[in-house]
Amino acid sequence: MTREKHHPEGSPVGRRVVLGLLGLGAAGVAIGPYLQRAESALAERDPSGLSGLLPGNNGFRYYSVVTSVPRRDDADYTLTVGGMVERPAAHRLADLRAMPQRRLVKDVQCVTGWRVPHTPFEGVPLSHLLDAAGVKAGAKAVRFDCFDGEYTESLTLEQARRDDVLVALRMQDNPISHDHGGPVRLYVAPMYFYKSAKWLSGITVTGAVEPGYWEQNGYDVDAWVGRSNGRSDEPTS
Repeated sequence: MTREKHHPEGSPVGRRVVLGLLGLGAAGVAIGPYLQRAESALAERDPSGLSGLLPGNNGFRYYSVVTSVPRRDDADYTLTVGGMVERPAAHRLADLRAMPQRRLVKDVQCVTGWRVPHTPFEGVPLSHLLDAAGVKAGAKAVRFDCFDGEYTESLTLEQARRDDVLVALRMQDNPISHDHGGPVRLYVAPMYFYKSAKWLSGITVTGAVEPGYWEQNGYDVDAWVGRSNGRSDEPTS
């Protein structure tokens, strides 16, 4: 059973609730065009993430674990890299855009069941940022913090250095929108989408894996698609 975590800004929705309500999406297909226009604003106010069950949005569902998330753009966005590194850094959007970019086209798979096939993501390989910072001996993992003030994620250092893990700036051939976690989000292609933290603001190299927000609420720390969270049959690509 999923353990719930409560905090002043709102409570997350457990995966049992999400799985139980996914049928609402299919039931609402006929009114999808009308709901889609209001969904972005609703997602901002809905701490449970249930607004993500509405149809539309190219198959994606929106989830947020807080009531609202500040917006960031070229003027005020910064991504910090620190912890067990030789050269801590703070990167603006222009800095990230000037770095080597990689494009991946993979299926996005949510642990709650929905899937968006052949989704392009583009961004800086996370390994590039780690190499530029100079990871110190003894480091074992990487923690990711988000400017919603609540969400965190973590990968082992080996996972973080995979060539299919990006600090993503673009999705579906457009800059990543605020609702999709922009201007910068993590993208961990081979894992369920909760590992791809939205609104990324900090990368911290650590001595051990620190379970992220949903791992503290019952999800698997290693979230390989088809090989975790009690599932064994989801397709990968």
